[in-house]
Amino acid sequence: MGSAKFENPGAEERCAILKRVKTIAVVGLSPNPARPSYGVAKAMQGFGYTIVPVYPGAKTVLGAKAYPRLADIPGPVDLVNVFRRAEHLDAVVSECLGLEHKLLWIQEGIVNEPAALRAQSGGMTVVMNRCIYRDYAQYCR
Repeated sequence: MGSAKFENPGAEERCAILKRVKTIAVVGLSPNPARPSYGVAKAMQGFGYTIVPVYPGAKTVLGAKAYPRLADIPGPVDLVNVFRRAEHLDAVVSECLGLEHKLLWIQEGIVNEPAALRAQSGGMTVVMNRCIYRDYAQYCR
């Protein structure tokens, strides 16, 4: 049997996902304005999304209460956007599957094919190695 290869949803489907999402949990959302996660989340907030920071060291980021883990978020989350290094993705995928999240967006520059395939086989729609802000700005406006 050949090994499965991860493929992202096409541009139209990525845009459809972003059009139905309201609340985005951002794993690894740094309180440091110089970090890419901060700039991207701030831009998505500006487009009208509710951003829920997941960052153990912070109380608040971008004016929103931060949570140490996805499991600590009290309300529903439509999409999990990940700004963590590839070696941390296995744990994030496990947490997402345990919480029955359906949408996982792994930020540009982060690739962990086995983790992405595991998320897909667990029923999640996965976008990997793409910038959520750039895709939104390019395909959804």
